[in-house]
Amino acid sequence: MNPKIVTAGQQAQALTASTLAFTVCFAVWTIFSIIGIQIKAELGLNDTQFGILVATPILTGSLSRLFLGVWADQYGGRLIFTLQMLATAIPTFLLTMVTSYPVFLLAALGLGLAGGSFAVGVQYVSAWYPKKSTGTALGIFGAGNVGSAITNFGAPILLVAMGGAWQSIAMVYAIILAVTAVLFFLFTKDDPALRERRQKGIKHVPFLKQMEPLKKMAGGMS
Repeated sequence: MNPKIVTAGQQAQALTASTLAFTVCFAVWTIFSIIGIQIKAELGLNDTQFGILVATPILTGSLSRLFLGVWADQYGGRLIFTLQMLATAIPTFLLTMVTSYPVFLLAALGLGLAGGSFAVGVQYVSAWYPKKSTGTALGIFGAGNVGSAITNFGAPILLVAMGGAWQSIAMVYAIILAVTAVLFFLFTKDDPALRERRQKGIKHVPFLKQMEPLKKMAGGMS
């Protein structure tokens, strides 16, 4: 298939899958807004320790967008989005087994990768649309932010249904995220730009090369 020929159906498929995956990722990213209070009580955390625990996935999510976005550009959003979700599912499931604060922090660091899904999704969705339609497509994709609202409203109901055990919430979220990753990979295709590069044998821009603008920014600030 000619990578330059993209049908409306293919665009809709890529956009729908990406938006749903982004929604699930954002739901997972904000899981501490529901289970955090119970964890604080069980571990006997003070306010500072609890604040660090809750902020850790937010920090990871923000920082990870840099390299996840670059990798998505290099290797394609389909592959990186799938790997990012699978990688996030592991520490999310780990939450069900840990009992010490340091390990909780490590799990929170890994769980924060869910927040990096934004950069991956933006790259993947943008690659399917011409410039005149990119803004609309990304606006629809951005609606995946509703995932945080789903957690805030739906997780408490699930918590009650699961007998009040917050570990069950983490387990369900980890399973949903892993299943979403598999379905995303199965029902999406590599983006047209990536397929074109492969057909022409064009190598991707090296990671450090893409980081050069940051060096210039740092140099200008010094």
